[in-house]
Amino acid sequence: MAAEIISGTKMAREIRGEVARAIEEMTAAGEQIPGLATVLVGEDPASQSYVRMKNRAAREVGIRSRQIDLPDDIPEEELLGWIEGLNADPEIHGILVQLPLPDHIGRGAVLEAVHPGKDVDGFHPVNVGRMAVSDPAALVPCTPQGVVELLVRSGIETRGQNAVVVGRSNIVGRPMGQLLLAENPRGGDATVTVAHLFTRDLAEHTRLADILVVAAGHPGLITADMVKPGAVVIDVGINRVDDSSREKGYRLVGDVAFDEVREVASAITPVPGGVGPMTIAMLLSNTVKAARGLGGPLR
Repeated sequence: MAAEIISGTKMAREIRGEVARAIEEMTAAGEQIPGLATVLVGEDPASQSYVRMKNRAAREVGIRSRQIDLPDDIPEEELLGWIEGLNADPEIHGILVQLPLPDHIGRGAVLEAVHPGKDVDGFHPVNVGRMAVSDPAALVPCTPQGVVELLVRSGIETRGQNAVVVGRSNIVGRPMGQLLLAENPRGGDATVTVAHLFTRDLAEHTRLADILVVAAGHPGLITADMVKPGAVVIDVGINRVDDSSREKGYRLVGDVAFDEVREVASAITPVPGGVGPMTIAMLLSNTVKAARGLGGPLR
């Protein structure tokens, strides 16, 4: 029997509704409306598209959004000045600097410049540390947080399960492992293995997984013979592959060979329509959390 399809699109819609209701409650109580600033450096088409989607989603739920477009040759010091201004702006509760940045700008310096209490991407070292010790004040990276929500809202038990994460990036793989390992009955308490493209005999590890999360950036990496029958498979990958039959000349695929793995797994996320919509939904949720001061003090 083919696996159940876990729809991130459907669950993201539910979360957006929850965020919108929270903002309505804040407004009725006379609280300040959450404000999100997105900073885009340069004119990369993919980045421009992502920022447009994030701002549109923010406006739809009632978040004030402000987009700052900066030239790709902006000096690093000037960009840091913009961020410092947003840190000091009382109407801005969340700051998102769209990645990647131009080569002449230090990514680490920029991410650390964002105040931890406004770091709705969850990339600041303070939030990374808070997450590592399961501090509820942590603003958690949106994609792994979205995966946890997918699992929990699908009724998938994580406690005591063998979870394997393929991928070790600071944005997805590492925080994903920490969230699944955390002492938390809601999406945690799993036994976690973090593997990657250099793992010797990767299939030996993935076949042990009750829950397999793949975020390696390698299309079709996980095939049916690498998956334990009945496992839950979460595909975080999103890759463009050439396809002359499509109008755009390409199609989007994940890191999992979907058609064949679907015949082995008990549940699986599609690409697109799986984890992607959840990432934006969790960004909105983080912005409300930051506006309520739950992401640590702003001063």
